[in-house]
Amino acid sequence: MSPEAFDRLQSLMASRAGFRLTRDRMKLAEHRLGPLARREGYETVDALLASLWAKPVAALGWAVIEALLNPETWFRRDRATFDTFAGELLPALSAARSGAPVKVWSAGCSTGQEAWSLAIGALDAGFPVEIIGTDLSQRALEKARSGAYTGFEIQRGLKAGVMLAWFDQHEDSWIARPELRAAVHFARANLLDPPADDHRFDVIFCRHVLGDMEPARRGQALDNLERRLVDDGCLFLAPDERPDGDSLAFRPVAGRPGLYVKTPAALKRAA
Repeated sequence: MSPEAFDRLQSLMASRAGFRLTRDRMKLAEHRLGPLARREGYETVDALLASLWAKPVAALGWAVIEALLNPETWFRRDRATFDTFAGELLPALSAARSGAPVKVWSAGCSTGQEAWSLAIGALDAGFPVEIIGTDLSQRALEKARSGAYTGFEIQRGLKAGVMLAWFDQHEDSWIARPELRAAVHFARANLLDPPADDHRFDVIFCRHVLGDMEPARRGQALDNLERRLVDDGCLFLAPDERPDGDSLAFRPVAGRPGLYVKTPAALKRAA
């Protein structure tokens, strides 16, 4: 891949998805775009990109972006986060909602393991939930909707008892059971897009996403998340992620790494 093509690729990622593509990832980008180039009938990645620059096609542009997104995820990643969600937040929120389902958004859900993990925690604890998982990548969402995982994927984060309780084995795959599927819905969404309606969530998970975004875009994404969160709701970031300097909407909860609530300033603005 030429430096000029990579520069344009950086601009595409930043403008459409807000993601930062640093120069040290040039070889990785070329590696990830190789299969896409072959599927689209191009001999090289440079030929694929040259065609895109010459005649921008939205579908191809998004396919390029999707190929470069980081898909890394696994079940119950950052285990303490899920313990806090199921053991502390769900009882309090369910009581505050008079037993109505707690609404949860897994933003940047990739292939779905986070959303399924949240559903398992809630159902095991006996609390009704409505979970939506969203991502930019259609290919990732297709896998998430299938609820099917390899033996390696299913064992990465789940204990044997949990795996057997919530997934059925079919040949080489483990497939989410109907009662688990009933709690989770998947859809495509861009965190940079402002809310199209007034639907809000009690808990938002947006973990291992903001760290890959351009600094200017992180604040935009956080503001959109704040607008989607109810006033007494909670936001989970990854334990090593901080909104400091990117948004004045959230403050950390002491003793709970990665857990945030709205600031008084955000609550006053909403009022």
